[in-house]
Amino acid sequence: MLTPKGHVNRAGIVSFGDASLSVWEEGIADARKAGGYAGEKAWGLAFKRQVFARIVQTLNRLGWTCVVPQDYVKQYGRSFAEYRRECSKGDLKGWLDLSGRTIKFEMWQGINCPTRPDHGGRYESNKEACMPYVLRLEMERTRRRIRDYLCAVFSGYEFDSEKRSIYRKPLQFTAMERIHQHYAESSHFRGDMADYLKRNGYDRLPGYNAKSADVQVLEHGQRVWTTDHKGRWVEGTALYNINNMWWVVLGRYDYTNKACFDLRATPPENPRVKQNESQRRKRLEGLLADATKAMNFERAAVLRDILWPKPEPLFYIMKGDAYFAPNYCGYRDNPIDAGKYTEAELRPYASGIKNGTLKAMPVSA
Repeated sequence: MLTPKGHVNRAGIVSFGDASLSVWEEGIADARKAGGYAGEKAWGLAFKRQVFARIVQTLNRLGWTCVVPQDYVKQYGRSFAEYRRECSKGDLKGWLDLSGRTIKFEMWQGINCPTRPDHGGRYESNKEACMPYVLRLEMERTRRRIRDYLCAVFSGYEFDSEKRSIYRKPLQFTAMERIHQHYAESSHFRGDMADYLKRNGYDRLPGYNAKSADVQVLEHGQRVWTTDHKGRWVEGTALYNINNMWWVVLGRYDYTNKACFDLRATPPENPRVKQNESQRRKRLEGLLADATKAMNFERAAVLRDILWPKPEPLFYIMKGDAYFAPNYCGYRDNPIDAGKYTEAELRPYASGIKNGTLKAMPVSA
């Protein structure tokens, strides 16, 4: 893939995220306006050859291995897959993706993944905080080298340090400071509820954006109850974000983002009881699959009786040749790893089963 030598006249923004680097350019709109689809396509090709290719070259110089994802080639074709790269360097993994006017390079590792060990840690919520020290140094070195190179070779490239600064260090900013930063960057809601209601002609927030799990209408700044990622009840202050999403301040430095239907305006009846049934079910079905693969059928029988204490018919839900995973989350290619569903749990997909787009297959079959 050829790239022009010397200084290149391109304008764009480079920013850092959670173990990631993003590149953003605005030129595609002008190219589309001037030359229609052909102009947009030419701009996208130049963006790929001049920027995307240079990032790949820089990664190769730093010792990374970058390959076109073969599963994308098989599923979508070579021309589509060429806009992506699977990257690796030791225990660090990466995904480089070009989409429209944006290039994003994400990095992760699978050694320490306390909440999302699946997919090699790719979907861990706070990748930088979980990285072992040496891997974090290599991640930081990689994205800084890419940033420095792009800002040096392209005349109009700038690094947006402010976008990253609010997320940089634990305990550097309070939860309210971070939320006010989100408000300052938002074009939707900037923290002033009276002004927002007036601009949109509301007397109060519409119910579909403010109705809580206990069917109360939430108010900006009120106390609420919700659950953390492990299903434990926590109490905090709800602040409106966007659409039906609300920030919940849980402490001086801790906050989360929840949909209104995940919040309660009244305290739960028993706050000591965890609301983790879906996580429990998914975990137990995973252990059942592992025991079955290891031919440890005694353990599998124990897990089966825990999951379904009352004997009842169980079913797989299939879409084409793929099986629904446990908790309706994704797909599996074999029945051992697939989710098992009771007759009552088929009801949300009854219409699909009836019209033939889905199929319910008895587990005993």
